[in-house]
Amino acid sequence: MDVAGIREALRRQPFEPFVMRLADGRSVPVRHPDFMAVHPRRIVVIAEDGAWSVVEPLLVASLDCAQPKTRRNGKHRPPKDG
Repeated sequence: MDVAGIREALRRQPFEPFVMRLADGRSVPVRHPDFMAVHPRRIVVIAEDGAWSVVEPLLVASLDCAQPKTRRNGKHRPPKDG
């Protein structure tokens, strides 16, 4: 995957958490944009527990974003305040 696509997901407003799926089958969740740094040759992701991963952008196979929750009637549920 190209760095531009990764940066686009990272800068999306409002930010939507996503998972980077790597070519070797691993997955790296990105919960907040402050926990990720993107360089043309390296991506650093810090997990909530303080663990970190360094990934080469060429190894990112896909970015999976969580789908918004829907009601049974198929309409999107508005986000909860608070």
